Amino acid sequence: MAYAVNILGENINFDNSLTVKDIFTQLTTQDSLKDKDINFKKVVAVKINEKLFDIYSSQVISDKIDNLELITLDSNDGLEVLRHSTAHILAQAAKRVFGDKLQVTIGPVIENGFYYDFAIKEGLNHDDLKKLEKEMKNIVKENLTIERMEMPRNDAIKFFEDLKENYKVEVIKDIPEGEILSLYKQGDFVDLCRGPHLPRTGLLKAFKLTKLAGAYWRGNSDNEMLQRVYGTAFATKEDLALYLQRIEEAEKRDHRKLGKTLDLFHLQEEAPGMVFWHPKGYTLYQAIIKYMRNVWNTNGYHEISTPEIVDRSLWEKSGHWDKFLNEMYTTNIDDRAFAVKPMNCPCHIQVYKHSLRSYKDLPLRLAEFGCCHRKEPSGTLHGLMRVREFIQDDAHIFCTRDQIANEVVKFNELVFKVYKDFGFEDVAVKLSTRPEQRVGSDELWDEAEATLEKVLNDANIDWVLQEGEGAFYGPKIEYAFKDCLDRVWQLGTLQLDFSMPERLEASFINKEGSKETPVMLHRAIFGSIERFIGILIEHYAGEFPVWLAPVQVAIINISEKHEDYAQKIYDLLQKYGIRSTLDLRNEKMNLKIREYTLQKVPYIAIIGDKELSDGKVSIRKRNGENLGAMTCEGVAELILK
Repeated sequence: MAYAVNILGENINFDNSLTVKDIFTQLTTQDSLKDKDINFKKVVAVKINEKLFDIYSSQVISDKIDNLELITLDSNDGLEVLRHSTAHILAQAAKRVFGDKLQVTIGPVIENGFYYDFAIKEGLNHDDLKKLEKEMKNIVKENLTIERMEMPRNDAIKFFEDLKENYKVEVIKDIPEGEILSLYKQGDFVDLCRGPHLPRTGLLKAFKLTKLAGAYWRGNSDNEMLQRVYGTAFATKEDLALYLQRIEEAEKRDHRKLGKTLDLFHLQEEAPGMVFWHPKGYTLYQAIIKYMRNVWNTNGYHEISTPEIVDRSLWEKSGHWDKFLNEMYTTNIDDRAFAVKPMNCPCHIQVYKHSLRSYKDLPLRLAEFGCCHRKEPSGTLHGLMRVREFIQDDAHIFCTRDQIANEVVKFNELVFKVYKDFGFEDVAVKLSTRPEQRVGSDELWDEAEATLEKVLNDANIDWVLQEGEGAFYGPKIEYAFKDCLDRVWQLGTLQLDFSMPERLEASFINKEGSKETPVMLHRAIFGSIERFIGILIEHYAGEFPVWLAPVQVAIINISEKHEDYAQKIYDLLQKYGIRSTLDLRNEKMNLKIREYTLQKVPYIAIIGDKELSDGKVSIRKRNGENLGAMTCEGVAELILK
């Protein structure tokens, strides 16, 4: 039986149960498509019913084709296929260079690139990256055909055992009996993979191996350490060059390097994943806390504080003990099991429950700068971006069902305003729905998801659906913004929870005088204060807006006779609340100016003979611009504004 599919405005007839290769070949010979300006040589995959396939695949499409797309390298799907294939080319190059000394493991596509993990006793170095790149170029020149093969599970085990690829064997053994597996062959190299891939290696035009790292096999620190090679690939050399420029700029802005240069914080092995804040870093930290505390105060939130160590029984009732036990730090005190809190929500419910609540008390917004601990794997720790101890700008809104929409609308507006205040205006919104592991009935999930979707639509907010990515207790809205390097950071969340208040027996007296369970909105804007500061450091390259700068003005004197006046200026600025530093060292003025410029202090106040006689100071900006002489009051007005 035949049926028609609309492709680029043309109805193309297909027979049932064709292979993907047959379908693609039929398209290339369609007279009606010849005037559509389609370059079939640029097509690297086809998307049939939202699933990607190799263009020459022998896989049979037995279902009716509802939609079909031609995938080229200038699309997101095309880039994914390109990078997936590049990972295989890297693995083939590694086997050519190192032979039996090296075993291949896995090589997935990641954001902006790919990686491949190798087992090799001698390890790899940066000279090896050059060797691998050279051999990859040879493989590209050979323009090898990339072929899809199918093999029963047990045959695949024997195949890779013969190749002495023990890691592949271990992966396959986890696959159920009777499965038919797909493998991909290019020249003398075969890898286990779902695909799809490029038709041939010669289509790879622009790639770069970017760095080396260690990684435990299957992410388990009890397993052996592997060598991870990161790389990227793009459709054109121009796109690759632009990306590498961004990477170079990102390295200059690395918050770990700037944190050391600007004397903001440090980390050390005695407290892995936990931050030692220095005076200037903690001043920045407190400026952010002060800002958010003001946001809370002006938007009807009540700040609270709850214990960091709580009895196991509370975590069992809330559901966290079963869901998060492997991520929680636990301890025993007086023969009782306790957990260091990984999140604040169960404790906030205890504050809510401590008083009898009426519908007139709702919505009730409880907020806390809550200190949380999570047992993150050591291999994932990364400066301020991934830590084990962190502070959340956490709040929970207890409300009635009728109040949900209004509270979500208010929070949406608040998130956008806060991000704008910090210089981020390109905000993306995603709606994450029920995961496989969850608590609560399907009826409650239906209501919760429909409520959030309606609020977003009514507010005319563009959003993207993330199926299965919600919290275990409710769907959530996620907020992400782009920094100056177009990197996307997901921070803010709002989670709609019908289940936890019921599990922990929270209630209020409704208008009819009966007990009713409140709805709970979990919400955060910064998420982790530590991570947010790391993002700010990199976004601004340490040149913070004046209101955030740890030191807003540095006061320097030219000689000893100016010391008393410099001290007087410092004292006056302190009274205005200006964060100042006074430098009376017997050093040359240009040396001092250079030091504070490198420290990215927004303003430098210089005091010499003329300033002393005029009762003013000369003000210089960190970019070298001279603002001329000002009174102390003028300096204060400039900075406070």
